[in-house]
Amino acid sequence: MAKLTFYGAIEGVTGSMYLLTTKQSRILLDCGLFQGRKEEEKANRKPLPFSPSQLDGVVISHAHLDHSGRLPLLVKEGYNGPIFMTKPTCDLIEILLKDAASLQERDAEWENKRRKRSGKQPVEPLYVEEEVDDVMELCIGVPYYHRFNITDDVELRFSDAGHILGSSIVELIVNESGKQKKLVFSGDLGNSQAALLRDPDIITEADILLMESTYGDRDHRSIEETLDEFETVITEASENGGNILIPSFAVGRTQEIIFRLGELYQKGKLHQKAIFLDSPMAIAVTEVYHRYQDIYNEEDKREIIKHTEPTRRNGQSLHSYLPVLRYSTSTKESMRLNNIDSGAIIIAGSGMCNGGRIRHHLKHNLWRKRSHVIFVGFQAMGTPGRTLIDGAKQMKLAGENIAVQAQIHTLGGFSAHASQSQLLDWLSHMKEADPKVFLVHGEESAKVVLQQAVKANGFDVTIPSLGQEVVF
Repeated sequence: MAKLTFYGAIEGVTGSMYLLTTKQSRILLDCGLFQGRKEEEKANRKPLPFSPSQLDGVVISHAHLDHSGRLPLLVKEGYNGPIFMTKPTCDLIEILLKDAASLQERDAEWENKRRKRSGKQPVEPLYVEEEVDDVMELCIGVPYYHRFNITDDVELRFSDAGHILGSSIVELIVNESGKQKKLVFSGDLGNSQAALLRDPDIITEADILLMESTYGDRDHRSIEETLDEFETVITEASENGGNILIPSFAVGRTQEIIFRLGELYQKGKLHQKAIFLDSPMAIAVTEVYHRYQDIYNEEDKREIIKHTEPTRRNGQSLHSYLPVLRYSTSTKESMRLNNIDSGAIIIAGSGMCNGGRIRHHLKHNLWRKRSHVIFVGFQAMGTPGRTLIDGAKQMKLAGENIAVQAQIHTLGGFSAHASQSQLLDWLSHMKEADPKVFLVHGEESAKVVLQQAVKANGFDVTIPSLGQEVVF
């Protein structure tokens, strides 16, 4: 009998980690960081709840750190086997892990300066960039839909989850005593309204189904309403001459915003002088998106090709679709943008304004009445982004109290996650309501609401607890 143990993304949305044990194999599914409040992040420093050296394989659903961010710790604690993921995930994961290592090294350096002054012992970063290189040597990029054995008794297949580039629905097929049992992990299912990516693939059979529940208690605003408001803000800013700041997450959200601005440009509705992408990580991720345009959805791929001049067809990309896009790679180039007081759109990280280059752009623009700040992603409690959308009149940035006189906008339809209706529709394709469904990756309130809806549709559904074991 196969056994599944729940080790993460159970009491919240981060720290994805599940262990599949069969008679012959031990397979780890995801190895994500706990993210959020300091108390939650302390869990990252606890020893892993199993022996990494005894694992036979690791499978990663997609590149986001809450699904991949503890891989360097796994390798540091003794794992030296294959790490399976899609090919785009392989490219993205190196960017994200190295950025995470760099931030951890920097934070440890600052913390140790403080500790030295108070006579406390220094702390070590979770991992450093060289340890990311050790991870990358083990990563194996696999194409979508290729079914193959990763151990003698376990097969793997990735299908498209439509969440970010390379994101996957994971199917693990266990072969025991001439019978097959299938474990399906939805990963993070994408929002079918999103640009560039394909809709999540339909899976029709499973014995055990792990399904995400991030938006299990609500539906998103329609993309039509969201794009109408987006265009209105862009037009208003153009007419009054103000700058537009868009705090954006580097993976997925930034690329969608570039595409949506490209749509306005191609319709002649974008009059800003230039658009600046001011995030080294988002720039690197956008270049990865360019390399994998073959897995864009057909409609958006045709749209990009349609508006690419024949002489530039070999270079068709988000760049050719939005030719006014400019990269700001160096710190000097980023700071130069502070001299622009009107007519620019600046996309910068981080998405919740709790770090990154967006903070110095806020410092130079929040006090201007003509400026606009557009939030295109969820803003967690306690973050500067949440403070702004809740109506703050002042914000402390780089030691200065800055008056908030810019116009603040929140657009709710750009989520990269499936809504409740989309989750239920995806689940409805399971034949005869066969699988035992376990809801993961959601706050308790969202899981409880989704559990009731899933149960009403005739499924056996459970909210698992941390450390729970399921035999199938």
